[in-house]
Parts: sequence; C-alpha cells; structure tokens
Amino acid sequence: MEINIEQLSFGQDGLIPAIVQDADNGSVLTLAYMNQDSLLKTIQTNETWFFSRKRQTLWNKGETSGNKQEVKKITFDCDADALLVQVKPIGPACHTGEETCFHNELYTSEVPSHDIVYQIIARIKDRRVNPVDGAYTSYLFEKGIDKVLKKVGEETTEVVIGAKNNDKQETTSEISDLTYHTLVLMELMGISITDVKNELLKRHIKKEGQNRE
Repeated sequence: MEINIEQLSFGQDGLIPAIVQDADNGSVLTLAYMNQDSLLKTIQTNETWFFSRKRQTLWNKGETSGNKQEVKKITFDCDADALLVQVKPIGPACHTGEETCFHNELYTSEVPSHDIVYQIIARIKDRRVNPVDGAYTSYLFEKGIDKVLKKVGEETTEVVIGAKNNDKQETTSEISDLTYHTLVLMELMGISITDVKNELLKRHIKKEGQNRE
C-alpha cells in the first residue's frame, strides 16, 4: 500500500493533531501531535510516535512505561489537518495510570449509548472481585456457572417467545436480559468482547473471500 503523507496539511509549526482511539471500544485515549518524522515512524514501526512540543523531540508511547499502542488504522479528516489513530492499547494511555487521558468529568447529560456495554462489563468485573451483599451480579457469581447457564437458557427462551408474539418492546427487553447474562458468562469463562469481535471478523473475512471466488 502506497503511503502519501503529502496530502496532509501540517500546521505552520510542522505539526498535525492526532486523536488516539481504542480500536476495540471506541474510547478516545489521548490527543497528541505528530510531525512528518513521527508519523512515518508510526507507520514503519506500527507503534505510536509523537512530537513533544515541550521537549521539541520525538517520543515513542510506552518506551519507558511499556504501555505501548499497536496501530491498527490511521485516517484523516475532510480538511486533511487532523489524524485519527486507532490502536490496540497495551496498558493505560495516561501517565496517571488511567485507561484514557480523558478521565476528568466536566459535564454529563446522559450516558452515551456506545459506552453502556463497557460500563456494564466493568461493573460485572467489579462485582466479581468485590462482592456486594444483595447485588444480583454478586449473587450469580456466588451460585456459579450452572446458575448463570440456567439464566442464559431461560432468557433465550424468553427472546423466542417475545419474537413469536411479534412484540418489539418485549423482545428488546428480553434481548437485553440475555445480553447481560451472556456478559456474566463471558466473565466467568474469561471471554472478552474483543475475543467475540475477532471471531466475527475472521468469519466476515472468510465469507468475503468466498464471495470473491
């Protein structure tokens, strides 16, 4: 694939802002800056390299901390003056130890829908490590996998019934229950959302390849 960075519009200081995003869950990890050299090194090494405006030098994310970022895709905006760098983070993005540099909340009107699954997963993980008396998720972990499997089976049946009744709201509700119990099962079995996405991706690529034959 030919890489042509000449189409990009770098600022008068030779820099272009780079928004770094988790390729798996879509969360914004950090905002940094690249010059032509750091961008080329990023492409060549498949790891993020930035230009430090404070130190006036190139730096490789995770070089000292080990919290590197494996680059999956780089795109640029309609004005060609900003980059979106999608990565697989290996460790926290922020020097404070937080997963993202954008962890200080200024204002919230409602929880973004694209975040809710990951928030539920985080809550499930926390309930497993830190059980809470009376909490349903803690109860499921206490009872073990047989109880969770029973609930998955029950909710699957409820989805079928809702769909057979042609009841959109009921089916939506039951799919939500099934999704939650499936996420608990995944936590018990050490299966991540990324594992599922990768399996779907393999099947998609395989099917696309078959369609071309």
